[in-house]
Amino acid sequence: MTQRVDLATLLDRLAIDELITRYAVALDDSDWAAYRELFTADGRADYRDAGGVAGRPGEVADWLAAAMRPFPVRQHLIVNRRVTIEDLGGYPGDTAEALADYLNPMRPGAGDDVVSGGRYAFALARTDDGWRLRTVVVHERWRRARGVLSAE
Repeated sequence: MTQRVDLATLLDRLAIDELITRYAVALDDSDWAAYRELFTADGRADYRDAGGVAGRPGEVADWLAAAMRPFPVRQHLIVNRRVTIEDLGGYPGDTAEALADYLNPMRPGAGDDVVSGGRYAFALARTDDGWRLRTVVVHERWRRARGVLSAE
């Protein structure tokens, strides 16, 4: 692999990391327009494992807006990102996959905190506008609400 290919792969990894960070910020800031823009035209999101819905980004964003409304304070921490970029014989391709663990503390207007943790599975594609999410699937592993812990 040449230094030029190594640099291209590094730049792709940085762009993918930035995209995942923008995803978390859009959720935390209730920026549903920004959320929609993170996806490819045929993108999909699946929150069913966490008690949510699956569908096109616009539909899911509408559901998220309603579901997150009772939690004005929230923070998605997305960590341990493992990115695999398509390998075209030593050159980076136009698709990638990423697995990342999350911790999501939320505070309702009044009452006990809700905290959940799990793993995101992202499928990504390089587009004319840069890297975008093709799919996001949430795999919730545990949730604590009102002092009660539930696990998968």
